[in-house]
Parts: sequence; C-alpha cells; structure tokens
Amino acid sequence: MMQLSRSLKLLGLVFLFLLISVNSAVAFCGFYVAKADSNLYNQASQVIIARDGKRTVLTMANDYQGAVNDFAMVVPVPVILTEEQVKVGEPLIIERLDAFSAPRLVEYFDEDPCHRSYFEDEVFRTPAAPQAASEMKESRNNALGVTVEEAFTVGEYDIVILSAKESDGLEVWLKENGYRIPNGTSDLLRPYIQQNLKFFVAKVNLTEYENTGFKSLRPLMMAYESPKFMLPIRLGMLNAQGEQDLIVYLLSPKGQVELTNYRTVKVPSNLEIPEFIQQEFAPFYKAMFTKSYERNGKKVAFIEYAWNMANCDPCSAQPLNREELEKAGVFWLDNSRFNNVFITRLHLRYQRDNFPEDLKFQETANNQLFQGRYIIRHPFREKRDCEAAKTYYQSVRERQDQEAMTLSRLTGWNLYDIRKKINFIEFENVPWWRRIFGS
Repeated sequence: MMQLSRSLKLLGLVFLFLLISVNSAVAFCGFYVAKADSNLYNQASQVIIARDGKRTVLTMANDYQGAVNDFAMVVPVPVILTEEQVKVGEPLIIERLDAFSAPRLVEYFDEDPCHRSYFEDEVFRTPAAPQAASEMKESRNNALGVTVEEAFTVGEYDIVILSAKESDGLEVWLKENGYRIPNGTSDLLRPYIQQNLKFFVAKVNLTEYENTGFKSLRPLMMAYESPKFMLPIRLGMLNAQGEQDLIVYLLSPKGQVELTNYRTVKVPSNLEIPEFIQQEFAPFYKAMFTKSYERNGKKVAFIEYAWNMANCDPCSAQPLNREELEKAGVFWLDNSRFNNVFITRLHLRYQRDNFPEDLKFQETANNQLFQGRYIIRHPFREKRDCEAAKTYYQSVRERQDQEAMTLSRLTGWNLYDIRKKINFIEFENVPWWRRIFGS
C-alpha cells in the first residue's frame, strides 16, 4: 500500500520581473549561479499539462520506489482513451522543463566605487491487462458494475480504461484483478463516478519492462479532448504519509495558466540575500518555501516561474527546442508560431486537510513574466580613497545588514547565526565597538 501511495502521488497529481523605467540597458539578469529544482525534495511528483482549447496532453512522471510488480496507477480521466492516445514519454523532457523553470540564484559584482559606470544601488533593490475474455469474466464484471472499455499495452505498461456504476464494485474489481490498492479507496472513487469520469488503470508488464533496459519506470502520456481542465489529486492523499510536493508544468499558447479553485501566489522573489547563500542555496530555498507555505495557511499554490519558452533571463538551462517541446506534448507549433509556448510552473505542497478538491485550471492571456530569482551582490573590497568610496563602503555595510534581516524573515533562521556567516566589509569609519561586538 505504501508503494501505491507513492505512485498515486501522480494524481496528487520566479526574480519577479520588475518593469524598471530606465533609458540605459543595464544587465538585469546577472550571472546565473544555482537553481532550486525538484531534486531538493525527496519525492516530488511532476506533471506536464500542454493545453490549447479543449485539447490536452497530460504527462505523469513516476517517482515510484519499490518492486515494479507492485506498481499500480489509477487516474480519473474525462473520456475513454484508445491505445493510440497513450504513449510512453521521455524522462529527460521533464528534467529539461524542471531545469529551465527552476527558481534561481544570480550574482552581481560591484564595480570600483571610484569608477562606477552602473546605475545607483536603488535599481537593484527592487499481470497482462485484465480483459473480458470469457463469459464468466464478463458476468463478474457486470455484477460489479464495471466495464472494460479498452485494454492495451504501451511500452512497459498494461493499461485498461474502465467505466463504473458504483465505487464499491470498482474497488472490488481492482483488487480481484491484481491491483494493490488500500482499503477504503471506494470513498474517493465515488465522486469521480458521479461526474461520469472514466478510469485509466496501469500496471507494469514485467516482460516488456525487462526488454526496455530502463532501471526506472518512464512517464506516461495521454492525449484527449474535453472541456474539463483539471488534475485529480485526491486519490494521492488516500495512503499518503504526511505532506506531498507536486510540481506542475503548464504549457499554453496564450499565457499563464491559473487555478480557479485555490489561491495562487508568487513565491517571494527578486530579493538580495547574503553572499554565503551561494554555498547554501538549496537549504535556503527549502526553508524559504516552507516559511511561505506556512504563512499562507498551507492552502495555496505557488508560481515559481512564468515565461515565454522562446527565451530566458537569466537562463538556468537553455529553452527547449522544437523537438523537445513536441515531446513535452506541445501540439500547436507551426513554422510561423514557434514562440507561442508559455510555461507556468506551479508548486504545491498538500495534504488531505488543506486541499480537499482536485485542481481546476483555466488558460489566460496574461503574459506577465515572473521567476523566483534571488540576488547576491559581491562588494568591491579593495581599498579606495576617493570621496565616493567612503559613501560606498558605508552603504555596503547597511546593505549587508539589510540582507541579513531579509534572510531571517524569509527563512525563520536566527539573525545572530546569519550575521556570524557574513563577511562584513570594513572601512575606516567603522565604530571601534563593532570590531569587538561584531554588530
């Protein structure tokens, strides 16, 4: 059952771009240093949804751990899927989307204060598939109110598409046909049956899995048409051990994709933090995300990235090319419209109490650019005697104090401990007591 809970998580399954009015072309991006990708989390389910109008391509990445013969996936879907509508995806595509859209750390280097050529500081402050093969089998299915609409094998997966009249019968059918699901599943299946949804059910074909040569299960992709734009997550909570992380990459030709039934907020962004975070970016981002999650009542989805796929600023990874986008499910590309792929990266941390409903989305024409972006600024530390240098050294010290307070506020880390890690700049007019007290 623990294995099922992990696989069903699939069902459970960012730099705020400030428009600074300046005439000169200052390099806004800075130098890319590090990124906060899905590897920060022990088990982060990842889903790609490419959507245009009523057409959807859904890709679900497995983070399943355990014996593959115990793997089971049950996904409510709005329509009956045929074999040609399902395929096995490439894990690399999800890795590419993750790397491209991950929150990032950038760095700037202050110039010689006696020869400054940049803007004032304020600019920056900103088994085989079950089938009805015999009359006895069909009779049993009818008694349970379950119909096998389709049955086929795709890659290493045996897949059936089921419809059901009542949830208890569906739960019994799944258990009788070798799917390891926990008791009580019927309570969560019932609302989907009431909505007339079908069920995409998959398990591993061991022979085909051995033939693939892969050491882990590959993503599953499905394409369908439906006015329903949603992602079912409630089944993933049935046997979950605590909170789960889910990252959804939403691809649209129009603009940002938003949730309609949960509040969506942007992660804190475009903030200056101390230099030492360059070596501690992963624990910083995890602590910052957790703090933001708690401050928002644990009932929100976070936008970590929203950008046109044609470019990036700064780039934590190169944009996906045409072939990669198609492998991610983008189906609307043509030679004249290559740039109209907008990616929205949503990060949710959820459990049964704070996310009682499945995720419902809508496409928008909002093309506002956003990314989780965190800035470190390296002071100019060489000794200079010009008048501007005196003001500069004082401003840097004030800046470093502010960076420490910002970091403490974002993460909840102890301010005293933060200050001990900062290499504070020294200048002639520093009060003598600061050298003793370190304040």
